Amino acid sequence: MKILVTGKSGQVGYELERSLQGLGEIVALDRNQMDLSNLDQVRDVIRAVKPDLIINPAAYTAVDKAESEPELAMRINGEAPGVMAEEAQRLGAAMIHYSTDYVFDGTKSSAYTEEDRPNPQSVYGRTKLEGEKAVAQACPAHWIFRTSWVYGVHGGNFLKTILRLAKERENIRIVADQAGAPTWARTISRTTAAALRSSVPVADHILATAGIYNLCASGDTTWHGYAQHVVAQAQLQGLSLKLTSEAIEAISTEAYPLPAPRPRNSRLATHKLQNAFQLSLPDWQVDMDSCLSELIARNE
Repeated sequence: MKILVTGKSGQVGYELERSLQGLGEIVALDRNQMDLSNLDQVRDVIRAVKPDLIINPAAYTAVDKAESEPELAMRINGEAPGVMAEEAQRLGAAMIHYSTDYVFDGTKSSAYTEEDRPNPQSVYGRTKLEGEKAVAQACPAHWIFRTSWVYGVHGGNFLKTILRLAKERENIRIVADQAGAPTWARTISRTTAAALRSSVPVADHILATAGIYNLCASGDTTWHGYAQHVVAQAQLQGLSLKLTSEAIEAISTEAYPLPAPRPRNSRLATHKLQNAFQLSLPDWQVDMDSCLSELIARNE
């Protein structure tokens, strides 16, 4: 089996290239090799590679910048996945695509399920929803994995930002009224690989289980709780910091205005995925502590 992975320099793409080893020939590409803003190039690359499976973690993820670049965000997040799905279908291949909690408005009081009606409030969320629709329409053999609050040892993310600020400052202010599950990119990649392991040919396996699945860590917290956990755990692991978890001030969303609105509730129910693939998802704290250990060992 030949697997084409986009965005190998991104958080999830970096981990996928490693987690998928043993499942087939991995062709992992970065933006220089396959630029999702160039739809003709996307088609040409796929036709040259002729994969049995396309996995697309690449995306326009600059949530606030997307508000001023809606056309570019739509091309990368909405149109390019549709082109990939069309090419996958033409080849008789399957496709895995990653989406986001931002497809929801965040007003639900409990965790969102795959059956809940999307209602994105930002350009980023709207473009990601269009990508979902394009993939589902063009390639019946598809999995769409919605995830949330992604972090990892590779690339930029909130975890690394908090560690940096904790070394530099004695006080910071973090939003405390948005809830979600911080999710390690490695858990996303390993879960994807585990779901793929089957004696059935990949296209048939994905076609038989096609649809949208929520994929995120178990449990939930707020951005404030996330930051507190990072600082407290980093200190427990011996990192010297100026900041203590008690010195992190909890603030409201309104006190930290941003161009793109964020969902207040980003919690995603994962029962469908766990039942379909007989998988369990780790608690967010367990994953974060493991990721922190790696970052500290790497002196990052």
